[in-house]
Amino acid sequence: MNSSTRYERESFDIEALATSVGPLLVEFGTDWCGHCQAAQGAVAEALARHPEVQHVKIEDGPGRPLGRALRVKLWPTLVFLRDGVEQARLVRPRQSQEIAEALARIDPQ
Repeated sequence: MNSSTRYERESFDIEALATSVGPLLVEFGTDWCGHCQAAQGAVAEALARHPEVQHVKIEDGPGRPLGRALRVKLWPTLVFLRDGVEQARLVRPRQSQEIAEALARIDPQ
């Protein structure tokens, strides 16, 4: 699993996401966002059962093209992709169970 503890500047563009292979969780947010910080435990707990899922954290904000292309409005927004196709999306998740259910859609194990 590739997972960062910090949100990084956009490392993907929409084309790269569309051509990604396998399960991918893209998490949009910022390091200073309280909702993002509150969700980290639930995200980590759910991801622990899905080691094959690549996880990237993208710093979002006004004018950031990837977040706008995916219509991200609130943080954190988790976009679950399988082979470049969005399978699920969660906005401000609170429970690891709801994240685990979305992960099962992209990584059935």
